[in-house]
Order: sequence, then structure tokens, then C-alpha cells
Amino acid sequence: MRIGIDAMGGDYAPLEAVKGASLAAKELNGVELVLFGSNDDVLRVCESEGIDSKIFTIIDTPDVIEMADHPVKALVSKPNSSIAQGFLHLAQGKIDAFISAGNTGAMLVGSIQYLKLVDGCDRPCLTAAIPRVNMNPGLLLDVGANADCKPEHLEKFALLGNLLYSMLYKVDSPKVGLLNIGEESEKGNLLTKATHQLLAQTQGINFVGNVEGRDIFGDLADVVVCDGFSGNVIIKVCEGMYYRLVKRGVQDDYLDQFNFKHYGGSLVLGVNAPVIVGHGITKSETFFKMIELAQDAVETQLTSKIQKAMSRFNAAQIETTS
Repeated sequence: MRIGIDAMGGDYAPLEAVKGASLAAKELNGVELVLFGSNDDVLRVCESEGIDSKIFTIIDTPDVIEMADHPVKALVSKPNSSIAQGFLHLAQGKIDAFISAGNTGAMLVGSIQYLKLVDGCDRPCLTAAIPRVNMNPGLLLDVGANADCKPEHLEKFALLGNLLYSMLYKVDSPKVGLLNIGEESEKGNLLTKATHQLLAQTQGINFVGNVEGRDIFGDLADVVVCDGFSGNVIIKVCEGMYYRLVKRGVQDDYLDQFNFKHYGGSLVLGVNAPVIVGHGITKSETFFKMIELAQDAVETQLTSKIQKAMSRFNAAQIETTS
């Protein structure tokens, strides 16, 4: 298994990416790590940190897509960047997964342009682990890829989240809920009302109905589906509250679960290969978690399972309408 890492992505690149890759090389069996980035910069980090550079394959990429770069323009104007070359290698089957803590927009656009959407998926989505009081994380999606959604998009997100949760936490039939402002099926806006009707009839998921914001930290649902605007607001609120409580000296095992370093990055679901996007401030420990998540996605054949599930869903849709 070969996992590609954007060594130039993130606020602490390439130092933390290389250190995280070094940790993974020691701990994970059967994984070959391919670093995309400036050869000189990567070797400089290896020398300063006492890391044997021979444990990696280094693909020298002279260009870097910066955080402020326009995603589409940057991918076109910087074909020799670490992100563009990482996606090219993934699309050509030279690596099995690709991770980056760099420009999120470029990662999303690259996922679609180079890998294409799974047949039947209209849009990719991003996922986030949500700490719950029972200490078993929940899953929230979408958390930022799609600010505006249609009911059929959320239905596909529910199917994707169901498969991912089963893979991550070995649960055969996770409970799937729809984020809303009330438990009753008639509550909400036009989007959530229509989505509720769809999910109530969707085969292959254990739909438990609407979930209010206060309930996402409980055990009412394992997977909570929402549009990317709402999901992104939720995770940013959680992140902000966590850091403010820590600064006030609050120490608690449950509160510590809100530290994103425990979960690694966010899988981009709905494209034809495993892609993981990390936070810009990702450090070595979290890079290791991202690599570990990529390994799990490859070993469990998550992409193949998504492709098969969407194929079954599309066939059922055709049969229903015929």
C-alpha cells in the first residue's frame, strides 16, 4: 500500500508533515509513504530531525499551492505543485490514497477533476468526528464542501456516512439522523422537510428521524446529516468553545475529545479514491492519524463499497420510477 502525503501543505510544512510521516513509517506495517514536496526542504527537515530520508519516496515538486490561492486557477497554473502531482499519481494508480493539510478548496476541486465523482454521486462531502458523552464519536457530514444542498444531495450524504461509520467503528447498522430545529417530521425549512421524506424511504440506512443541535453529542444518532453551511458552523463553534475553555484552565476527559488532533483529517467522500483533508494547523501527531485513517480506508476497500452501494441505490431508483 502506498500513501501519498502533501509535504508542503499546512501552516507548519514541511516540518510537521515529515515528522508525522516518520512516526507512521515506524508504527504502520505494510505502508509505503510517498512525500510530494520540495526535495531540498524535505531532506533539510530529515537532517535536522534525525530522520532517515530513505524510509520515504520523495517526489520533487517545485510549486506550492498556497492557502490564499484560488483553487481552480492554482491547479491549472501550478501543475507541478505537491497537490496537483499528488492527485495525478493517485488518478494513475501510483499511490492508493492522498492526504494534505493544505488548501481545502484545491483538495476538493482536485478530487473532482482528477478522480471524478463516484457514479451516482452529484457532489463530494466532508466529514467530521463529533465527540459524544458515551466517548464513542459520532459522524457529522457535510461540514463544508457544499454550502447549498438539495434533498437528494443529503440523501446521498446519508448513504456515504452510513458506510464510513460502519468502516470506522465496526457498527453494522448505525443510526442515521437529520439535523433539524425540532424532532417532528414537519419541522424545519423546505430542505429538511423534503429530505426527511426522502430518508424515511431510503433503503440501506437506519434512519431515526430529526436530530436537534443539542442532541448531536448524545447517542440519538451515530451519523448526523446536514448541509455544509450548517455543518461547518457547528464544528467551528465546537472548536472555538474548546480552545476558550482550555485557556480558562478547564480540564476534563470529555472536553479533551474536542481536540481535533485525536481524529486526523476529514475524508472526502464521493470520489473514486481515498482523499483526506487536514486542518491547516495540523501537527505531526495528527498527520500520523491522517495516514492511519488513509490506511483504514484502503484496507477496508471503502471506495469500492461506496461505488457498489451507489450502484445499488441507482438501480433501485430506476426500478422505482419505471
